[in-house]
Amino acid sequence: MKRYFFKRFFLLIPILFCVSSLVFFLLHAVPGDPVDFILGEQALPTERAWMRHDLGLDLPVTEQYKKFLTGVVKGDWGQSIFDRRPVLEHIGDRYAATLELAVCAMLFAVSLAIPIGIFAALKKYSWMDNAAMFVSLIGISMPNFWLGPLLILFFSVQMGWLPVAGRESIWGLVLPSITLGAAMAALLSRITRASMLEVLDKDYVNTARAKGVSEFRVIWKHALRNALNPVVTIIGLQVGTLLAGAIVTEKIFSWPGLGTLLIDSISRRDYPVVQGCILVIAFVYVGVNTLTDMVYRLVDPRVRLR
Repeated sequence: MKRYFFKRFFLLIPILFCVSSLVFFLLHAVPGDPVDFILGEQALPTERAWMRHDLGLDLPVTEQYKKFLTGVVKGDWGQSIFDRRPVLEHIGDRYAATLELAVCAMLFAVSLAIPIGIFAALKKYSWMDNAAMFVSLIGISMPNFWLGPLLILFFSVQMGWLPVAGRESIWGLVLPSITLGAAMAALLSRITRASMLEVLDKDYVNTARAKGVSEFRVIWKHALRNALNPVVTIIGLQVGTLLAGAIVTEKIFSWPGLGTLLIDSISRRDYPVVQGCILVIAFVYVGVNTLTDMVYRLVDPRVRLR
């Protein structure tokens, strides 16, 4: 496993290099000048020239790219164009909020989806199974930008039970967590049901039942453990997505996370902050998928990592 870990770690380097290079050149190709956002369009040419020189934007793109890569390697990701704070400070201030939201959304999705998926598999083709799969289909089809405002209208505006937006109290986590975790819960429940149906008729499950093993033990130890690999795959992919920053959900609920920071930085052409956010997203996504592969080995001893 150590060999596999180091192999994946070294593969991370070219991936981050390609991602950072692509983001750098795409950002500089997008129309718009950050100087216009800082000074306004009525600024004098001398003021604009001084600002561009101060920010290093008057250098050739190749020189800016070289300077950017050198800073990434040294751990200096630059400063925000607007407030001159280090990029890593901006990301550090916001990432805790994204992590908090992602963990709550994941707990909501997993705690709801796996029991429903198991129950639907045990009651296959019954009206309860059909009802559970119909609800999960609605959950998959329901976009965040529609579900979020709907929850706000009902639970916040009409009922007055929960705050509309913000991170001032723990209750502010409820609606964004449900919004972010609903689609994942729906997908996981369907994957869990399909995986359980594949293993419930296996010989080792029937043998365990024939030996008099309790149904609870048969389901949770013999069947579920062997059905978890597809579920773990989906969870790993979704965790990477959640930690990368749920941009739409954070924007709807004014959640001060990485997704909101990324959107605000793109709108005002804050190149260093955007590049830093994308690098963190890429690193987290690849890192979580590497850990997911290792979890396979813990869940199923038959899996071999090479």
